[in-house]
Amino acid sequence: MGTAVAERLLDGGYELVVHNRSAAKAQALAGRGAVVADTPAAVAERVDVVLTSLPDDAAFEAVAASVVAAARPGTVLVDLSTVSPTASARVAALAEAAPVEYLRAPVSGNPAVVRAGKLSFIVSGAPETFDRVETVIRAIGPTVHIVGNGEQARIVKLAINLMIAGLAQLMSEALVLGESAGIPRRVLLEVMQSSAAGAPFVAYKTEPLLRDDYSATFTTALMEKDIDLVLSAADDAGVDLPVARHMKALLRAAVDGGYADDDLMALFLQLRNASARGVPAVQPSPVAEYPDQEVVR
Repeated sequence: MGTAVAERLLDGGYELVVHNRSAAKAQALAGRGAVVADTPAAVAERVDVVLTSLPDDAAFEAVAASVVAAARPGTVLVDLSTVSPTASARVAALAEAAPVEYLRAPVSGNPAVVRAGKLSFIVSGAPETFDRVETVIRAIGPTVHIVGNGEQARIVKLAINLMIAGLAQLMSEALVLGESAGIPRRVLLEVMQSSAAGAPFVAYKTEPLLRDDYSATFTTALMEKDIDLVLSAADDAGVDLPVARHMKALLRAAVDGGYADDDLMALFLQLRNASARGVPAVQPSPVAEYPDQEVVR
């Protein structure tokens, strides 16, 4: 994701100083005019706006601490990662003490969406901080949803990823059901796209599914991590999310089945394989125990 973001900014005429924990990825950008720095601190020492895109809380907090310690007062840290509200709040406290301005800006999309210029941002932070970096953000993607002044963007992003996980599982179940009746996958996906359930996610995943291509745009393991964050946020808020809890079990089964580094839609492979072995995906409904209960279908 970070490489695609950097490419958009280079295409927009921005001068970039870049760092990646995988050095080869940063070097690939050098050929397009980016300056490669050895550390996150070396980036922060040379720029006024630092953008970070990292896979989890630990990586984000480590990089953010290095950036905040090295940055000049007034530098803006814009984080595009999907991380927990608690980790984000700790970074906010570090930034305020520095003082560094901090904008939470998690994104909705994958590298292909970034390169197509269609990335969406979910933003929270001080309005004046957003004003300072709005042109940079919109050079990456045109759609910006401003949702609050604090950690609200983190919750909104987790809510969206919960929906995406659910859609992936429901698509998988619909495909397994349809194919079990001899309906071609292409037909099923065409009907899905034109139906009331035809979310953009269905369109994104149609061609890879038709090719049986599970190259990761977002891995099963990363989605499991995000559902862990969803469940932790739900615990903190004192709310119950039963579908999220079930998604955690389904994602864990897919990871244990060898699909950790495959695309999230490997949930389909996991379910199809389990179905072929005759393994029930869920326990039978207990509704028969309550014969007087009305069931809405």
